[in-house]
Amino acid sequence: MPSSSTKISTPQHASTDACQAVRDKLRQFVADRDWAQFHTPKNLASALTVEAAELLEIFQWLPTGKPEELNEQARIAVRHEIADVMNYLIMLADTLDVDLFAACQEKIALNALKYPAPLVKGDARKYSEYEK
Repeated sequence: MPSSSTKISTPQHASTDACQAVRDKLRQFVADRDWAQFHTPKNLASALTVEAAELLEIFQWLPTGKPEELNEQARIAVRHEIADVMNYLIMLADTLDVDLFAACQEKIALNALKYPAPLVKGDARKYSEYEK
């Protein structure tokens, strides 16, 4: 039996550990450059939005935006933009002391209430457009 100080790794813990490792690397990256002074929540949210727009730009003129429409260069660009979005999201959460995984779990539960599967299955309308 593990001691109370031993961390048991489950898939969620593994994800949390990986996220914390990225957060720690980002903290060091920022500290090495003395950039924390610029990383206000507003600036991080702005940067996150810009990076999300750069991700969207890759798909902008594709006929459907399905994965098979992406060549190797576009797939690499997508991977890099996703990383930028994730990095800024992690930094924003860190700055605001938000537990990303707890926030995700909370939001999934709230969305389950807004979008009950039997009512919305196969329908992409916004929750306010359904009769409840």
